[in-house]
Amino acid sequence: MSQTDDGNRLFIPIAEHDRIQGAINAPIILVLYGDYQCLSCGEVHRMIQTIQQQLPVCFVFRHFPRTHLHPQAQKAAEAAEAAAAQHQFWQMHNVLFEHQDTLNDGHLLEYANDIQLDIDRFLRDMTDHVHAERVAKDLQGGIQSGVNSAPALFINGTRYRDAWDKERLLNAIALQNT
Repeated sequence: MSQTDDGNRLFIPIAEHDRIQGAINAPIILVLYGDYQCLSCGEVHRMIQTIQQQLPVCFVFRHFPRTHLHPQAQKAAEAAEAAAAQHQFWQMHNVLFEHQDTLNDGHLLEYANDIQLDIDRFLRDMTDHVHAERVAKDLQGGIQSGVNSAPALFINGTRYRDAWDKERLLNAIALQNT
C-alpha cells in the first residue's frame, strides 16, 4: 500500500475493527486521527461531541499518538484499547480527553477503576502491551492517508484542512453533505 498522492483522501476505509459511534450509513462520516495528550485533539473532541448532538453523524476515532511530543500518548491509546477489550472504549476515550494532563500509569489505573474495568485484566493488557499493534495499525493507516500530525479529520473521506473552529467545521460538513 502506498500513501495517497495529495494526502486529502482517507486511504484506509472504515472497517469492523474501527471504533465507531453512530450509524455507518449516516450521511456524514467523520474519521479523526487523534492523540490523547494533544490539546488540539481535545478541542476537536469537544467540537465533535457538540456536532454529534446536532447532526446524524458516524464518528470514527483512530489512534495517532505523537510520542516524540507526548510521552504518555501511546500508553493512553493502549489504555483505551484495553478498555475496548472490555466493551468500554468510549467511556475511557472520554475520560482520557477530560484528563489530558494526567495520563501517567497511576492515573490510567484510576480511570480504569472509575469506569469499572476488570483491573487485573487491564493491568495484564497494559503490562504486556496487548493492544500496541492495534494502535500501530491506526498510526500506519493515518500515515498512508497523508496524516503527519494530530488532529487530522476526514469528512466523508476528504481531509479537513481549515481552522479548528466549530462554525468552519460545520460549514465543511454541510459542503460534504450536499
